[in-house]
Amino acid sequence: MKKLSVLALSFFSVLSFAQAVSQGTVKTIVTRLASDEMKGRLIGTPENEQAANYISKLFKENKLDYCFGDSYLVPFQYKGQTVYNVCGIKKGTSEKMLGFSGHFDHIGTNDDKGDNIYNGADDDASGIAALVSISEYFKDKKPEFSMVFMAFNGEEAGLLGSTALAADKGMEKINKNLAALFNFEMIATESEFGKNAMFMTGDEFSDLADLFNHHADGMIKIYPDPYAKQQLFYRSDNVSYAKKKIIAHSFSTADMSKIKHYHQVNDDFSIVDVDNMTNIINNFAKTIEKLTPKTFAPKYNSKVKLN
Repeated sequence: MKKLSVLALSFFSVLSFAQAVSQGTVKTIVTRLASDEMKGRLIGTPENEQAANYISKLFKENKLDYCFGDSYLVPFQYKGQTVYNVCGIKKGTSEKMLGFSGHFDHIGTNDDKGDNIYNGADDDASGIAALVSISEYFKDKKPEFSMVFMAFNGEEAGLLGSTALAADKGMEKINKNLAALFNFEMIATESEFGKNAMFMTGDEFSDLADLFNHHADGMIKIYPDPYAKQQLFYRSDNVSYAKKKIIAHSFSTADMSKIKHYHQVNDDFSIVDVDNMTNIINNFAKTIEKLTPKTFAPKYNSKVKLN
């Protein structure tokens, strides 16, 4: 019996390990999106569309359903051409949903000699790696919350993709059932709070961080926004959903007081802390797995201004 118990323990340990997102997965996604071949993923370019198609492929591999229609690619218009957001759903046992998002566009290239590509590894290939990895974590699971995964386009051009998707009539049922949206924005580096820690923009506007930290039970810690004066809550894609009265915040590790790669050509894979990023993603996903519509129903307070 003792040998059997050890074997059983070993089996479950392997199974548990197999369910975790690997560093290899995180590295592959970031390096692909932030490669020189993607030329900075500027909205409206062929490389931007390649990025959308790549994310769509990953959604398919992770067994997501379409948000609506017959494709993960959700079109909208930009300067007279069709561009795409990418959207997929993981069905849980409840219609109530949690959302995970990030933006895959960046700012392209410049005309300088030498390195002239704004690769956008942190901003925001890291965020896309997070949401795709979370969809992989839940690929063979049946959580209570259903989940929607949204890769936004056109954030750098003025939150265009998130604005379009939030307003799309095909998303009305999803929006109605969204209990909260977790928007990942630059999570490639260690935060000023140390490893396995993030901050949440607009933390004073809702009880989302408190509820999340309670269920995380120390696995990961969400801190208040130390850069509140920069109004980051209103400057990222989360605000497109907050305006619809949906609980929506951005989560980041970027030390905005001393960051040197923001919108610079050195925002490439060399600045990515893969180990810390992978731990954050796995611990975030493990916390999400604990949540149910009965135990997790965050609310805004009167401090948030959405008019």
